Amino acid sequence: MASPTTFHGWLGHSATSAKGNLTWEPFTPKPFADTDVDVKISHCGICGTDIHILRSGFGPTHYPICVGHEVVGHIVRIGSAVSPAFRLGERVGVGAQALSCLRKDCEECGSGMEPYCPNLFVGTYAGKYPDSRWSDGGYADYIRVSARFVVRIPEALKSWDAAPMMCAGITVFSPLKKNGAGPGKKVGIVGVGGLGHFGVLFAKAMGCEKVIAISRRWDKREDAKAMGADAYIATSEDERWEDRHSRSLDLIVSTVSSPDMPLAGYLKLLRTNGQFIQVGAPEDKLPGVSAHALIAKGCKIGGSQIGGPKEIEEMLRFAAEKDVKPWVQQRPMKQANQSVVDMENGKARYRYVLVNDDHEDHFKV
Repeated sequence: MASPTTFHGWLGHSATSAKGNLTWEPFTPKPFADTDVDVKISHCGICGTDIHILRSGFGPTHYPICVGHEVVGHIVRIGSAVSPAFRLGERVGVGAQALSCLRKDCEECGSGMEPYCPNLFVGTYAGKYPDSRWSDGGYADYIRVSARFVVRIPEALKSWDAAPMMCAGITVFSPLKKNGAGPGKKVGIVGVGGLGHFGVLFAKAMGCEKVIAISRRWDKREDAKAMGADAYIATSEDERWEDRHSRSLDLIVSTVSSPDMPLAGYLKLLRTNGQFIQVGAPEDKLPGVSAHALIAKGCKIGGSQIGGPKEIEEMLRFAAEKDVKPWVQQRPMKQANQSVVDMENGKARYRYVLVNDDHEDHFKV
């Protein structure tokens, strides 16, 4: 079992690649370090961030680029300094971060908050390493990454279910856990999509007293209820929703990536000392709010990144224990272009996962 010197993947060469213009071609990964592992990819989820980056939505993207940061596969090469020891053939996952500074004097890296490292954040793709090389992601046959950002996957989880947890799952699990979601708490999830459906699933599995799914229209109400939502709000079609549900929630996690949101209305839903946490990343600014909306109830607006490797492993164990199953549609890796277009057009219900059929057949997982 070994990895090749040249990897192959779906590369974007311009902002038009987000419209289904990726090309399958060889690329050279960064030089192998003694702290790295190579992973033969069996599954890779499609994340909304992939599309933002492909079209230069967050600023100019460095092309060519191979996106994808919801990776599951098997280790085929291990660096000599990797500790704790991984095994060849072991099934692992890679999320949205490939490296941080990892310095002993870094408060964030030393406390499991690597995504907040103030010194270095290298994304799994579109990230710049200290040697100025750019990182490449998981719409590919292999990925090379620091072993510190590789996590083991519990046997009870299917690879196609674990893949979208590596970004979408941890993006909502982390703020729910850190902000007290659990028995006795009433939680709202804004957006019923790839991230939001995880929010409903995890909030319910955490034992929250009430879980409310919030979307623009009624079209996802039955899906949300099937995921475990106790109630549903359609902000574009439900008259006076902010008044009828006023002061009903302890915590709101917003997963939407559009700045066109009724933020003032969401804040009305919060109880005294309630919290609104934004995890979706719009390409433009969030709408302004009145200071009185915060002061009058002592509520807070915050944000949340992904999670560090230890937190991702905690989430995976929780998902295995509670039998959390995302709504996944598997697509062959060769259909990456159509899948990206369908994702952008809102057709996913609720996460696309690309499958390297030849790799999956080989490992039978």
